Amino acid sequence: MTADHDKLWRHCAHLGRVLLPLVDQEPWRRARRHENLTAWGIDTAAGERMIEIFAALAAHAVALDASLPATEFEVLPLKDVADAATGKRDYELLAGLPDTFADDRDGQAVNIFRLYVYRNGQYSRRLTQLSTELRHALLVLAERAPIRSPTCGDVLRRAAQAHLPQ
Repeated sequence: MTADHDKLWRHCAHLGRVLLPLVDQEPWRRARRHENLTAWGIDTAAGERMIEIFAALAAHAVALDASLPATEFEVLPLKDVADAATGKRDYELLAGLPDTFADDRDGQAVNIFRLYVYRNGQYSRRLTQLSTELRHALLVLAERAPIRSPTCGDVLRRAAQAHLPQ
């Protein structure tokens, strides 16, 4: 695994971590997401962590498909990540991941995602529900953007302006 690929993953993981806090700038959105997760039988903390890692996986898959180096991650269109969240097969999101992760939490979350993919049944349904929730969150951020086609870089800049943890 190259240093550039590791850096690309870190950018993707960062996008996943800031996504929900940015969406939650309207507090009712968090309450609605929690209602959805509870209705689906998904623990809210675990569900939100899965949404974060799902976002990272979707961004990573799109960046790899586009042969995008880490230095150009910021130009990745947010709409493409949203489309990948619901349009790519689960196993496609797992292709090309680093063998190890600098953040152990990322490695654990990816392993849980893998378990969901391979177990099928209710877990497959949960991934579909989580992908829909992720797509919705990404589209909310895209609608809030002052520009027509926001990118991952726009989201990361908004997170920095909102003083979200890096």
